[in-house]
Amino acid sequence: MSEHTGRLQGKTALITGASRGIGRAIAETYAAQGASLILTASTMDSLADVAKALPDALLIAADLSDATQAADLFKKAITHRHNIDILVNNAGRYQGNPFEQYTLDELERLMKVNVYAVFQLTQLAVTHMKKRGSGKIINMSSTAGKWESPNQAAYNMTKHAVVGMSKCVALETAAFGLQVNAICPGMVDTDMFQNFDVHAKAAGISLDELKTAAVTRIPQGRFLNPGEVADIAVYLGSSESDGMTGQTITISGGMRMA
Repeated sequence: MSEHTGRLQGKTALITGASRGIGRAIAETYAAQGASLILTASTMDSLADVAKALPDALLIAADLSDATQAADLFKKAITHRHNIDILVNNAGRYQGNPFEQYTLDELERLMKVNVYAVFQLTQLAVTHMKKRGSGKIINMSSTAGKWESPNQAAYNMTKHAVVGMSKCVALETAAFGLQVNAICPGMVDTDMFQNFDVHAKAAGISLDELKTAAVTRIPQGRFLNPGEVADIAVYLGSSESDGMTGQTITISGGMRMA
């Protein structure tokens, strides 16, 4: 976590997927930097621990795979907090499979959360922020959104879409005082790694062995911690990044370089 405080003082941030992992780290780091928070996850039960840690945050349960719930989320956020200065589209779903084994249902589930919800909330935020003449949108992609990977073509496709959309929206909104950027983390030490069993199976090894092997591919020799990604989100949400839009920031311990 950054040692500088107050970088988001007076700002209101809506953060999706805030119950765990990177989203939870962003929420806690934003709170430490003075932001007023609107946090969402699929159920209120999943937000119980967040409620204890961040009692001043407004918590809203929403299944972002449902367009109606996503729209209601944004409406409730505006009703209760009146404005949104920063939108962090962090919620995401992972599903790995060999290409020929992906089903269209699996693809649709990935698209609904990773693409449709990001598109919809970004649209709503752009309309709101343009009226105010300022705003920051931070979309969570992945190194999978910039490079190829085996056994996760559908997932990579959704993350490539996030990067492409972010650049296009940045171009259309720059003259209105908005900044739209994407973060592309590599391997982060969260429970999402438990979903990588398809990769372990393909390699004929256990999940623990896969994790050990994955670390050897990272020049820094370790997984990232969620707080490191959160610090980038703070920078992109603060006035320090006012001159940056349409960019993708990769943080991967050197695993991917661009």
